[in-house]
Amino acid sequence: MDNNWLTQILMIGVGTTSLVAEKLKEVSDEWVRDGKLNPEQAKGFVDDLMAQLKQGNFEAQMQRQMKNVLQDLGVPRQGEMDELRGRLDRLERQIRDLENKLWK
Repeated sequence: MDNNWLTQILMIGVGTTSLVAEKLKEVSDEWVRDGKLNPEQAKGFVDDLMAQLKQGNFEAQMQRQMKNVLQDLGVPRQGEMDELRGRLDRLERQIRDLENKLWK
């Protein structure tokens, strides 16, 4: 798999996290303006939610989603690639053996 492509996918995850943080801040600022929260409550709200995102296995969830996306795209897993390489090596060896028999 192209490393650049994987980097772009990972950056989407980072961008999503940044977007969530930005939107949380916007919402909390709006609630402060509307008088629904005081500034300290808003800061605590954002801090708590961000801590939950970080501690709530966000990374594990992201990895699971990445695996599902790659599987949906038909990208083979490493084990599948290793198995195919082994099969290819065996076939190449068999072809060489047959060619050697023909040349004798």
